[in-house]
Amino acid sequence: MPGGGGMGGRSMLRSMRSQDEVDGHTLHQGTARRVLEFARPYRRDITVFLVTVVLAAVIGVATPLLAGSVITAIGDQQGSIVIRLALVIAGLAVAEALLSLAQRWYSARIGEGIILDLRTRVYDHVQRMPLQFFTRTQTGALVSRLNNDVLGAQRAFTSTLSGVVSNVIQFTLTAGAMFILSWQITALSLVLLPIFIIPARRVGKRLAEITRESYQLDAKMNATMTERFGVSGALLVKLFGEPEAEAERFGRRATRVRDIGILSAMYSRTFFVAMLLVASLAQALTYGLGGWFAVQGALEVGTVVSMAMLLTRLYGPLTALSNIRVDVMSALVSFDRVFEVLDLKPAIAEKPAAVTIPRGDGRVEFRDVVFRYPSPAEVSLASLEDVATLDRTVSEPVLKGVSFTVEPGQMVALVGPSGAGKSTTSMLLSRVYDVTSGQVLVGGVDVRDATFDSLRDEIGVVTQDSHLFHETIAENLRYAKADATDAEIWAALDAAQVGDLVRDLPDGLETVVGERGYRFSGGEKQRIAIARLLLKAPSIVILDEATAHLDSESEAQVQRALAVALAGRTALVIAHRLSTVRDADQILVLEDGRIVERGRHEELIAAGGLYGELYRTQFAVAGSPQPYLEQSGPAPISSVPMRDYAADDVLPATPAGS
Repeated sequence: MPGGGGMGGRSMLRSMRSQDEVDGHTLHQGTARRVLEFARPYRRDITVFLVTVVLAAVIGVATPLLAGSVITAIGDQQGSIVIRLALVIAGLAVAEALLSLAQRWYSARIGEGIILDLRTRVYDHVQRMPLQFFTRTQTGALVSRLNNDVLGAQRAFTSTLSGVVSNVIQFTLTAGAMFILSWQITALSLVLLPIFIIPARRVGKRLAEITRESYQLDAKMNATMTERFGVSGALLVKLFGEPEAEAERFGRRATRVRDIGILSAMYSRTFFVAMLLVASLAQALTYGLGGWFAVQGALEVGTVVSMAMLLTRLYGPLTALSNIRVDVMSALVSFDRVFEVLDLKPAIAEKPAAVTIPRGDGRVEFRDVVFRYPSPAEVSLASLEDVATLDRTVSEPVLKGVSFTVEPGQMVALVGPSGAGKSTTSMLLSRVYDVTSGQVLVGGVDVRDATFDSLRDEIGVVTQDSHLFHETIAENLRYAKADATDAEIWAALDAAQVGDLVRDLPDGLETVVGERGYRFSGGEKQRIAIARLLLKAPSIVILDEATAHLDSESEAQVQRALAVALAGRTALVIAHRLSTVRDADQILVLEDGRIVERGRHEELIAAGGLYGELYRTQFAVAGSPQPYLEQSGPAPISSVPMRDYAADDVLPATPAGS
């Protein structure tokens, strides 16, 4: 079926596939208004776009009428009129081609602009969400919001909007012209439409079912590939020797997807064949009945030709408009799902009147800090977790009245059993989370009153599994200091005891580290992470189990790098290996969210409390690596000449007050 019929058929099929999603989603109040507000920056482009759509629809109806007039003029042997009409038709064809190009340009401009706006806003917003949001959310579902739903929202201003306007105008003009030419033939032609629409809806329902199953299987296959093709997943499969079972499981799903693809193709082809058949029958009826009228002298031959051509432009818009609700709702649902993410408020926000933390102060203070983790309903969305509802239960506090002070240049260790709240305490300092009550101060400023930039400048963190992006070594290090020179990077790598290793690599600083840094050993990754911290040059360093998963040799190398990293800086060290913090200025023992002991190593051992019990359990005295301050290699912290490591002041002088 030529012209609008094919387009109408494709639009109807797409609508049928979206029917279940639309019926199963309740729009939030005000979604349509927000969509219009979102479109405001593009209102001029949208207006021009709609004008081109209207003009194209008018030309689409005018051309068959002129063609009929040509036939009539030929019958009347009016050659000059035939030539003039042919020139007009040619001009309209050129105009329609130009309008088509203009439509595509404005459609792309509007659509791609909306994609850019939505994606950047969602990406920026998601980055500001609390850590617990990411621990609960399915990554694939979140990525889908940035891809599938954003594209669905884009269609609202391109295919859906243009389709609705074009189909309404084209159907109105076409039906009006046909009724004027011959209401009898028009009415009889429309009688055949239900013969097509009713079975098509049944086909569409079945098509929606198998399409949904196909999407689910595709999602499972994508999840399988993501897990198995990652380094950790691939290693697990190899270690347990199950590649044949994995291939068989994947093959079963892929086979079903193939079967669904064949079935879907046949349903789609059947739909189009039925549409073509009904349209052809209606056209045959037009020729037959119109021809009989022409023979009887009731119609001109040109009118019959115009009717037949107009009929091809009637069925497409009519079938598309029969599903207009689904088309509009599908676009609104996509917008609604995007707005759902944007409406989830970040738990951590910078105050409008935020102040700057004094650079290099390095003093840390916790004042009667109480903290509980937010409930799932406070930080997540049910649709992103694939659950019906989110738990709103308020959890018990993890920290219960924690108070301590770290003076500039001191090292304070947090120790205690798992789950005592050690890592949580460090996250409050770097403001990954905010306290429920109490205060955390850096340089005398409550971190909730500080600017994000000044807080990040003051604090550097090395975790037990330091993450490296799948980028070059230089790019990973410049994440801490974007304008760092190569000389500064090499100075940081040397200070972190990893410069020689990087120099021996074929590509040096341009070496791609691999997914999550898997091209390096654990100790090498940690030293690169320490180099990143040194490049940042914070006055406060947090070490969260920085050597927990390393062998003795790697740990010794990392410890030497840490000796440089801690020199002259305030340090908050979280450690399970108690021997590594024996020389800390103060050791805080946490249990069940409270500080139950505090003091130096010898004092706590003599007290015979929880610390002494933990220390004896670990047999730390007899064979553990020496603490940060006792490593062989670099000189003790007090004698480390900071400028020996940097030609361009990459490692700053000792922060003020230390």
